[in-house]
Amino acid sequence: MNQHKSYRSSFILLTTLFFLWGFITVLVDSLVPRLRELFTLSYAQAIMVQFAFFGAYFVLSVPASYILSKIGYKKGIILGLLTMALGCLLFYPAASYRVFGIFILAYFILAGGITILQVAANPFVAVLGSEEGASSRLNLSQAFNSLGTAIAPAVGALFILSDTIKTETEITSLSGEARELYLASEASAVQKPFLGLAVFIILIAGIFFFAKLPKLISETNTGTYSQAFKQKNLMLGVLGIFFYVGAEVSIGSFLVNYFQDMNMVPLIRENSTLMHIADTVAKLFFKSLDGADDKALLGIFVIFYWSGAMIGRFVGSYLTKIMKPGKVLGIFASIAIALIVISISTTGLISMWSILAVGLFNSIMFPTIFTLAIDGIGELKPKGSGLLCMAIVGGAIIPLVCGNLIDVLGFKLAFLFITGCYSYILYYGFINSKKQVEI
Repeated sequence: MNQHKSYRSSFILLTTLFFLWGFITVLVDSLVPRLRELFTLSYAQAIMVQFAFFGAYFVLSVPASYILSKIGYKKGIILGLLTMALGCLLFYPAASYRVFGIFILAYFILAGGITILQVAANPFVAVLGSEEGASSRLNLSQAFNSLGTAIAPAVGALFILSDTIKTETEITSLSGEARELYLASEASAVQKPFLGLAVFIILIAGIFFFAKLPKLISETNTGTYSQAFKQKNLMLGVLGIFFYVGAEVSIGSFLVNYFQDMNMVPLIRENSTLMHIADTVAKLFFKSLDGADDKALLGIFVIFYWSGAMIGRFVGSYLTKIMKPGKVLGIFASIAIALIVISISTTGLISMWSILAVGLFNSIMFPTIFTLAIDGIGELKPKGSGLLCMAIVGGAIIPLVCGNLIDVLGFKLAFLFITGCYSYILYYGFINSKKQVEI
């Protein structure tokens, strides 16, 4: 009985990590439109934030695995949390001195901590109970990860994007004292949320320090990466993860700017139902939209993109039990492509809601691609998992390409590039449509 209680408390603790990294990953999106105005950046320059964040997965996934094999998973989780806290704390000097390079460093360190957690937390969840219940536990933890991604847009909109940002010209025209007061208020808008996160993360690290977690046996060195590279379906799956994460992050990062480009604010303000939704979300976080910047209003609706992924995960979990996962993947990718085409072919609320609905069909893509890719590779699964985790770097590269295309061609044509990413996922689902694996 005591062991059962210990496992339950350990599961709850580990699930907070899934929520935490989901929340922070999407909160990063809120800073993209703010940093773009604060530093007068192009879309391609602003998306360097995502490049630094997701680039850490590519650089640090294998080193993180090595570190965990040396210090153990519990110490690894604590190290990951403290690394995240350091990244959050670096936002303070970055905002105070308005140095974009320090922001980029802070993002990289923050993502480095999350990478360590990603590598450490999944094995822990898998062993916390019976083997047959491992999949159920992982799905539940991932649902809380989606809850974090659903809440983050509202927090970002209300606490980071809510006040109006002045241009460089407007700042220069201010008197000395007024300029210092404005810069201090701008710094505070970024500093407070991340200082709060740093304190919360340090508290979680302290809890893990005293927690009694089950010991995991270190993995034996089975298989090599050179052998893993020879697995065709695995490598096609690596590309699938690359394109999926890149597409999802690209859309999520540019939604506020996309809505601004379509001049959605007047349409939303004239719609009583939409304003009621926005006001209700704001009140849930004890904030008001009165006098808030337009980006805050638009940012609130981004919550539908990420919460759609949470809802779709539950629906998709059921569908993959009654249908072949590859077939479900192909259907979801097809619908995502159709929704993007509708969005770029229309204007107004139809365009807005169709692009937001893409989030619903993103839901099952990561776990489905991941499971299809490692199915049937036997002892190479640990190496395959490492390669798939490194492929999350797509969240750095695809948005950078998309940002450059937006600067040159505009949003509508640039989003056609994103349909190409989903087309590959459709292809991967098709070639795996006869496989029946447990998701």
